[in-house]
Amino acid sequence: MSLEITVRRYERKDEVAWERLVLEESTNGTFLQSRNFLNYHPEGRFHDHSLVFLNGSEPIAVIPAHETIEGGKKVLLSHQGSTFGGLVVGKPFCKITYVEKILETLEAYCREQGFGEIVLKQTGPIFCRENTNLIDYYLFLNGYTDSKEIGYWIDFADYKEDIPENYTYSIRRHYRNALKHHFSFRELGAKEVGLFYDVLLDNYRKFGRDPVHTLAELQDFKTNRLPEETSFYAVFSEEGEAIAGSMVFRFRKDVFHTQYLAVRQDWRDLFVNDFLYTGLIETARAEGFRALSFGTTTFEGGRVLNRPLAIVKEGFGTQPFLNTTYRRSFV
Repeated sequence: MSLEITVRRYERKDEVAWERLVLEESTNGTFLQSRNFLNYHPEGRFHDHSLVFLNGSEPIAVIPAHETIEGGKKVLLSHQGSTFGGLVVGKPFCKITYVEKILETLEAYCREQGFGEIVLKQTGPIFCRENTNLIDYYLFLNGYTDSKEIGYWIDFADYKEDIPENYTYSIRRHYRNALKHHFSFRELGAKEVGLFYDVLLDNYRKFGRDPVHTLAELQDFKTNRLPEETSFYAVFSEEGEAIAGSMVFRFRKDVFHTQYLAVRQDWRDLFVNDFLYTGLIETARAEGFRALSFGTTTFEGGRVLNRPLAIVKEGFGTQPFLNTTYRRSFV
């Protein structure tokens, strides 16, 4: 009997099954692809076109996505309201027969719906529960081109017990200089998120733009939508001023991921950044996380490397990882 897989557009009635597949049963799903997370975006910000793949009546894969028009062409995009997403596949179905049929079904659907292109930003490998090389291989086999973003992470299994001993000489020197200023580091309470956001706004002024998230959205993450997954930390001056901070996403008890890292511009010369990074590393390891992610260091879809930032992150004893975005044209 030949395998028959169908695909249809996500509907509200699919939410429970979607959450179960993504959060409990998939090889590469995280809370960033959950409807709970995606639904924080106000209605109208994205034209949602998420997909559910079914084997009979059983959901076996999903794509959190939305549609847009680029260059006069209808495009199906991995949901840009999430750091990554792409094709999320259930563990029992990350096999040759199923993956090739899922992609065959996806192509037929895109052609039928008039899409000229599809863009899939897959979950980064350090965030996946299981190896997803088969998905990457079949995307290559089906004619998808790829682009890369580079990020930096710490695998605590290969990290020395004395944290500064993992640093380069210059980072160790910077950290020791920071200690002379009697900074303090601690986690912020739910009512203190605004302290972090003020630092973030000051940091973004150098770019001439605003953060992706509003203060209200970050408060919603912490107090309502993702209270267990979201944390905020700050560095304080000796006088008690918040001068640096980070927003952290916790991926299970597995990866401690810094979503934002920010320092007030007039404090940068006192090596506050080095003090902040060290506080985050100490916290992640003390809480038993397997890894810490300092995120990507690229712009424009990976085509531009923020070289100074990448070198700084290297200095903390990190190693690089790649996030991959796949693209295929149907016209």
